[in-house]
Amino acid sequence: MSKRLLLAKDVRATFGGVSDMTLWRWLHDKSLGFPMPTVIRNRRYWDADEIEAFRERMVGAGMSQRAA
Repeated sequence: MSKRLLLAKDVRATFGGVSDMTLWRWLHDKSLGFPMPTVIRNRRYWDADEIEAFRERMVGAGMSQRAA
């Protein structure tokens, strides 16, 4: 079973084209729980399943705030 890995540009596109600075902020905000990348030869790679789980958690959190 192999993991599907995403580059930073793919992660940014998943979230609507956010900037690299936004990714940096998310990585440094421990309360957010953004997945940490694996670094290979100075390039960052994220597990696609972890990114999708984070996205779903954030969408769910947004919806629950609207209901309140």
